Amino acid sequence: MYNVLEKLRSGEQLSAKEKTIHEQGLVSLLRELHDELDRAVFTAYGWDDLAKQLVGKPGATTPLPDKSEAQAEAEEELLCRLVALNSERTAEEARGHIRWLRPEYQNPSAAVAPEQSEADLDDTTDFESVPAAAVATGKITWPKQMREQVAAVRHALSQSPLPADALAAQFKRSPKVAVQAVLDALEELGMVQQDADQYRLAS
Repeated sequence: MYNVLEKLRSGEQLSAKEKTIHEQGLVSLLRELHDELDRAVFTAYGWDDLAKQLVGKPGATTPLPDKSEAQAEAEEELLCRLVALNSERTAEEARGHIRWLRPEYQNPSAAVAPEQSEADLDDTTDFESVPAAAVATGKITWPKQMREQVAAVRHALSQSPLPADALAAQFKRSPKVAVQAVLDALEELGMVQQDADQYRLAS
């Protein structure tokens, strides 16, 4: 059905077998529904300008030489916008700003639906009053939420510069991968600097 759909989009002549598939599979209706869905997605992103260039055109599997220059440029622009948006959301989450779309499913442990506001990363209250049990063992539990993870890493580095492994060792089960991910995000944001093998808060 989708091979026939792509042929319809490219304007190619259908064979007798493909015409049968077109009629029995209601491929023209499928085409209309996909176009409506594509327009709705572009509108949701606020990119209606690209919808004019891409909706109803041959799909991503169509070889580039078979596409018009305008479509190829629009597809490249779409990819650039998606990459930029992904970087923006990654930076937001590193700062503790999570855009929950379905908080009751994605963040069910929250007592109330989280507000859509950026976190104050200088607030390390949760880590200034470490439970007695943690003091006894010298380690605390690695937080589940990104905001708390960022605050924990910043608080640890505020005491002294540390290598990533040593920083991770301050937490139970030594979450090296998670700690490194937070360090990478903070470094990209210019909030943390790496000197040799040690990380420290940016001055």
